[in-house]
Amino acid sequence: MNKRLSFLSHNEKSKMKDSTETDAISDSLELLSTFLDSELPSVRNFKGKWSLARVKLTQLQTHLTDFSAEFPNASTTNPLSLHLLHSIFKTLNDAVSLSRSCQPQTLPNGKLKTQSDLDSLLATLDRHVSDCDILFRSGLLLENDAVSVSVSVSSKREAIRSESRNLITRLQIGSPESKASAMDSLLGLLQEDDKNVTIAVAQGVVPVLVRLLDSPPSDTKEKTVAAISKVSTVESAKSVLLAEGLLLLNHLLRVLDSGSGFAIEKACIALRALSLTKENARAIGSRGGISSLLEICQAGTPGAQASAAAVLRNLAAFEEIRDNFVEENAVVVLIALASSGTAVARENAVGCLSNLINSDSSSEETEGLSNLRITVVKEGGVECLKNYWDSGTQIQSLEVAVVMLRHLAESGPIGEVLVGEGFVQRLVGVLNREVLAVRIAAARAVYALGLNSGRARKEMGELGCVLGLIKMLDGKGVEEKEASAMALSVLLMHPANRRVFRKDERGVVSAVHLLNPSLQGLDKKYPVSLLALLVHSKSCRKQMVAAGACVYTQKLVEMDVPGSKKFLESLGRGLIL
Repeated sequence: MNKRLSFLSHNEKSKMKDSTETDAISDSLELLSTFLDSELPSVRNFKGKWSLARVKLTQLQTHLTDFSAEFPNASTTNPLSLHLLHSIFKTLNDAVSLSRSCQPQTLPNGKLKTQSDLDSLLATLDRHVSDCDILFRSGLLLENDAVSVSVSVSSKREAIRSESRNLITRLQIGSPESKASAMDSLLGLLQEDDKNVTIAVAQGVVPVLVRLLDSPPSDTKEKTVAAISKVSTVESAKSVLLAEGLLLLNHLLRVLDSGSGFAIEKACIALRALSLTKENARAIGSRGGISSLLEICQAGTPGAQASAAAVLRNLAAFEEIRDNFVEENAVVVLIALASSGTAVARENAVGCLSNLINSDSSSEETEGLSNLRITVVKEGGVECLKNYWDSGTQIQSLEVAVVMLRHLAESGPIGEVLVGEGFVQRLVGVLNREVLAVRIAAARAVYALGLNSGRARKEMGELGCVLGLIKMLDGKGVEEKEASAMALSVLLMHPANRRVFRKDERGVVSAVHLLNPSLQGLDKKYPVSLLALLVHSKSCRKQMVAAGACVYTQKLVEMDVPGSKKFLESLGRGLIL
């Protein structure tokens, strides 16, 4: 197959030898024409396979003809097309040589060897046809032709777009070495700037990367996972990854079981973005993904542990796959990671435990949820939470701990345990912190802890909790206002706390303003409950009426807000008196 053909003239041989300096399209078309007309008709062996080869060769001839007509400059100016054209030229030479070996009655290289060479040729021709299709569709040849006509300085964005198209095309055609080089360049481009990610995604990089995951294990495949993980970190690109559906999900789950530490960590980063939808969460749970992720939490690299815990944290938010966590004894693994992992891993593990024991606020605690909360306590969850809280964790990272405290406290008996373990002091200590999300979480935890525990209500009041919550009633966001009203609606069940509230001139007026129906997104039952606990005080009632409570509450009665009718009646009795 490496010998030059005797039927070619000396001039033709020279053209083949020096094809990089000549028109590769014309060379290939000339060779193809000679091959189809003079060589193939003389073949005596494997005629069926050669008929298939003729079909591929004819397709290739059409592509080369279009190439010559539509992109006359590409063969000498575009490196990617040059590489493809010279590969085609070499394959055609090999094809002619192979066809000549099939012309005698007796095969000089034996039947098996010749058949193997012919199968290889058919595969190569098929790849060339596919590569031509990809190159034509990429737009690179049109771009190159335009540049040759009018060279101008492109903007940086246009340069990135052009480079992205070039790399995406190179990932699909050419040798493994060429694809590996393109992958290295693509990774560099993506890591340089998130805007580059957005441009590459718009040029169609994601489907190409997903197809590359079908390849056998290799360094390039691992870098493909890294590229996908980078795309997953850019918010605007996540929807494109999600559109790849179960195909991408299954590839990444296989990486969890068989990839290197590097690939596993990158796969987890990508899965973190993909695990936010119920459909994908269900798929991960049903395909053994939770088990794989828990194994990584136990034995993976520090980075992989943190990323795996982040995926589990997302999954735990979906109640319907909670049983998968129970079956895998996830609580034990998560508590261990929350006690000994890196800072990020610990935060994600606590966040995952918090999501696991969360319940829909509109429903009662189920037996399964109650048992899960008890399991967390029995396995050392309270001690783990205490250590995490006291470990000097940054205030932003305390939010997950506060939320976990809240969910544990929603079970009355566990709430009493938490009070005994000193969590009242810890909770009040973060209520006035500067981070809004932590304040809101703390106020909701105050509500959960105080709802079932008179002792907690008393202690929180003694520690000055009421005044901080009054200040939050005037917070800028609806979420903060509602959380503070929630907390106060239980704290004011204690007489001493009501006395503290009444002494603050802002409290009643701020609470009444929350009744205003025009303030949307706030559950009115909480300010109603709060004010109902104070309405029997003459001075408070006068403040409420003066601030417009009667008008607001009448509208709330019409909206069927719980407790509003009784509260309005109490306000009315005060007016009659």
